[in-house]
Amino acid sequence: MQPGTHFAFHDHEEHGFVASFPASLPSRLAQWCLERQQFEPVPEEPGLYRLSEPDRDGVRRTRQAVHSLRRHGYTVQADIRLDPSLSAGPSHLARPNGLQERRRRLARAATGRTTQRSVPPVTSPSAGRPIPPKPAHAPAVGLTAATDGRSR
Repeated sequence: MQPGTHFAFHDHEEHGFVASFPASLPSRLAQWCLERQQFEPVPEEPGLYRLSEPDRDGVRRTRQAVHSLRRHGYTVQADIRLDPSLSAGPSHLARPNGLQERRRRLARAATGRTTQRSVPPVTSPSAGRPIPPKPAHAPAVGLTAATDGRSR
């Protein structure tokens, strides 16, 4: 391991994807960091950690661990295949899921004019139904008031 390196990631014949750390790094800190990256200690080899379930997308998960530890300020040494900065990742062809088009439509709608805050259109009274004239007499409806003072 090179001087100043905090973690080293390699391909191991027996254990799959492994990580190690120098004696200068506190073991509790290294253990905590590696366990958060889904690495577990190898019982028969102290200071060596292996990726749990390496058959479940192990290369991607190890590359993600390298990237995450570097992002947190650690110096990480890794094999070419496991180093995201040295090797090209798997090519992801852009599938047309419509996300970009949806974002464009939302941006256009957000910058456009809205009808909610606009002035309502002025209409002439003749455009609607005619208003019936008021009757000359009052309707004869027999309403009686409640005697106990409560309304119905």
